[in-house]
Amino acid sequence: MKILLANPRGFCAGVERAIDIVERALKQHGSPVYVRHEVVHNKFVVDNLKSKGAIFVEEIDNIPNNQVVIFSAHGVSQAVRRQAEKTRATIYDATCPLVTKVHKEVIRRQNQQHKVILIGHKGHPEVEGTLGQASNENTVQLVEDIEDVENLDLTDTQSVSYTTQTTLSVDDTRQIIGSLKSKFSNIQSPKKNDICYATQNRQDAVKSLIQDADILLVLGSSNSSNSNRLREIADKVNMPAYLIDGADEIKNSWLDGMDTVGVTAGASAPELLVQEVISYLYDCGATEVVEISGAIEDVHFSVPEELR
Repeated sequence: MKILLANPRGFCAGVERAIDIVERALKQHGSPVYVRHEVVHNKFVVDNLKSKGAIFVEEIDNIPNNQVVIFSAHGVSQAVRRQAEKTRATIYDATCPLVTKVHKEVIRRQNQQHKVILIGHKGHPEVEGTLGQASNENTVQLVEDIEDVENLDLTDTQSVSYTTQTTLSVDDTRQIIGSLKSKFSNIQSPKKNDICYATQNRQDAVKSLIQDADILLVLGSSNSSNSNRLREIADKVNMPAYLIDGADEIKNSWLDGMDTVGVTAGASAPELLVQEVISYLYDCGATEVVEISGAIEDVHFSVPEELR
């Protein structure tokens, strides 16, 4: 059995920055520090930070006054920011800079009196944060599919703009964007594609890898949007694909009759988990690992100045 390793895979710059912020805050302030929502969507990462003294909460109401509070990489609404400030917290913002770019785009478009449409998955924390950038008198409208586009109650004479959740599939958003452009002839698009470079690169790597694989294993937690999109790429070509948190979730029956196993990791999954999967596959009879070449990533995002 051969193992094909996707490149790039695993941590992106935004995830590395978010984890670094939590670890530096713990070192500077001691435990506990409070993180609003999982800092990144990965069980291993979250459990590791918990062991160091991070406390993860879903609501600011669950945080005592005068504490250290960190916003997750997915970003937060303006209301959450105001609520955290009222607790007199020391606040560090681990929002991925690419998500922050989307937030600024929403605010800029609304200042231009545009109706803003967000393509994304309802309930995802990044989407909730972006929807929460809306001004009091103007809402951001969420669409998840073409049917939602058809049901939009806007006229073609209004100024309309769209933006997207950063961790979606380019292929999926292409159809929705096409539908939006058909419905609103003057709709304005972002200056740059809002789907992040790391999401796009990992999707491209999987598309290349599955041409020569019999099965795909994706390291990533079930609530990780970008990891789910990687699994779906294989699903669409009827290739067996599994999203796993670690090697202990692999079932030997998945490997029966498989000559080539593709392995990748979502942007919030550490390389340690990938290497554990490789070791497991060697125990199951794998004899070689081949790394597939892909995009070279050299992006780095700085942590807040107060933590440097």
